[in-house]
Amino acid sequence: MDRRSPVLQRAGLRTLALGLALAVSLGACKGGKEEADSKAKAGQQGPEATPVEVVKAVQRPIAASYTGTAALEPRAESQVVAKTSGVALAVLVEEGQKVEAGQPLVRLDPDRARLALAQAEAQLRKLENNYRRAQQLVAQQLISAGEVDQMRYDLENARAQHQMAKLELSYTTVVAPISGVIASRSIKPGNFVQINSPIFRIVDSSRLEATLNVPEREIAKLRPGQQVKLAADALPGQEFTGTVDRVAPVVDTGTGTFRVVAAFSGDDALQPGMFTRLGINYDQRADALVVPRTALLEDGGEPAVYVVRDGKAARVGLKLGYDDAGWVEVREGLKSGDAVVVAGKAALREGSAVQVLGDAPRAAAPVAKAATE
Repeated sequence: MDRRSPVLQRAGLRTLALGLALAVSLGACKGGKEEADSKAKAGQQGPEATPVEVVKAVQRPIAASYTGTAALEPRAESQVVAKTSGVALAVLVEEGQKVEAGQPLVRLDPDRARLALAQAEAQLRKLENNYRRAQQLVAQQLISAGEVDQMRYDLENARAQHQMAKLELSYTTVVAPISGVIASRSIKPGNFVQINSPIFRIVDSSRLEATLNVPEREIAKLRPGQQVKLAADALPGQEFTGTVDRVAPVVDTGTGTFRVVAAFSGDDALQPGMFTRLGINYDQRADALVVPRTALLEDGGEPAVYVVRDGKAARVGLKLGYDDAGWVEVREGLKSGDAVVVAGKAALREGSAVQVLGDAPRAAAPVAKAATE
């Protein structure tokens, strides 16, 4: 039991309350000072820098080209048909086999044609003998000149029929009209073949063509002999070279295009029917100032890039030239060695602080768009 007087008890409580109030006041002052110091430091550091990747504008050759897509076609192709009817006794070639022009493909039953030829030969010999006798008789004036003329006409007709019979017999052996590869076969031994029915398809793949329908604005730029680069979807990583073989001299009024035919040497890799991507180089600059296409801003405005200068991003408008294989020619706006942003540019504004990733700006091949974009 507290034996102190009520006066002493009230004095002790006032002292305790005063101490607590002083402690709270000191704590608040200390916290406020720390917060102020933190804000001051943040103000001195400024806004956070945006990380970016850059490459240097460099001098390199660049070409002006027209690009398009087309399917490869054989320069020569033939549908082989039977010129006479008959039963196929032997089929001499298979699909995928190479053949030469004039090589036998199918032998048809020749019996009917042989009999017709024998009949024509007999008729021809008879008329030849009659005509020789008539020439002797006309010299003796035992036959008229008109009768001799008629016999001569009959003899010429018999000779033509004899030649026709020989031709029909030759048709019983079907031969290749062109050299190439058997692309398809629609006949089997024992089949009865109707006249003019297709039985083989031969493709000459030693020379392939690709036809482009080019907008009329390019007609003054493309001409025969220009180099053509080809890439086929079926042969990734491979590139083939050909030439412009023919350029149509007129523009189709319906489509506003003209035909350009590129020719390629066929080999075991390229095959007819392949889908290809073509590029025709019609001009070249040996020492152009270029930047990667990925550096260009895609905001719908005039061509521009962000250039890093003194740690900040500066938007620079450009006048562009040729566009080739991921590089874009810069005619005006940059100089060689300027560091242009290729990744992280979507987060930038004029004057934004930047942090360049890596030790130094790169002068490498065009880079892919960064995930930050």
